Amino acid sequence: MRRIVSLSAEETEAAGRGFAGSLRPGDVVALTGTLGSGKTRFVAGVCGGLGVRGHVTSPTFTLINEYPAEFGVVAHIDMYRINGMKEVADLGLEEYFNSRCICLIEWAETVLDMLPPARFHVSFAHGGSESERTIQIEGPREPAE
Repeated sequence: MRRIVSLSAEETEAAGRGFAGSLRPGDVVALTGTLGSGKTRFVAGVCGGLGVRGHVTSPTFTLINEYPAEFGVVAHIDMYRINGMKEVADLGLEEYFNSRCICLIEWAETVLDMLPPARFHVSFAHGGSESERTIQIEGPREPAE
């Protein structure tokens, strides 16, 4: 497990860029934590580290944003507004678990049982100050620095 303490949104994004070096097509990343704890900022960093061009936004209302990447697609999925397993099934989440996709799932608490067991789990927590965040990364491989 790797633990990162971030003191700003920029540091959280930089942590995501660094973590991107751990990822390979086919990987699934479950992101968990409270509202405003840095999940979307981290994802923006991961996308930047994977070569995604353009602005990365939270798919809170669209549920899924797909970003083209050299290897295929980065799927940024937000489960915050999902109300039950029927809605999860309607999303077709499993279609993104393939060798041409890296899948980043915010609010993954609701679907952990549906995710491949060999996945990364990145958890976020508020720290002692307003801007401090603690990020813990666990996974099937050791995460990059």
